[in-house]
Amino acid sequence: MTTFAGLPDPTEVPGDRAVADGTEAAGATPGAAVDALVGRPGGPTGTMLILLQSAGADEFFTADQQLHLADLMTRWRQARDTGATLPAPEQAELDSGIASELQAATARTAAAL
Repeated sequence: MTTFAGLPDPTEVPGDRAVADGTEAAGATPGAAVDALVGRPGGPTGTMLILLQSAGADEFFTADQQLHLADLMTRWRQARDTGATLPAPEQAELDSGIASELQAATARTAAAL
């Protein structure tokens, strides 16, 4: 059985990402992301279990963390759109926030199972 994880895509708003067996795909909605993943050549087949992560704050990733990450992502997009990069301390903070969000998604999934 293939297990999918669905989570918000931190690089695109709106956007979602589907992950299964080390492969991932993005879409405007969770369903679109899963469809994109399943539609790839060699994509997952057979019985599938799909877990969709809530985008709301919870005990794994708080509202304050979400706001801070959203602010950093906005600054990152502004820098990207002008051909610039974030200052190193802000980029490190962004990388850490993304890693924390991924850890939260993993913990949330483990709790659900």
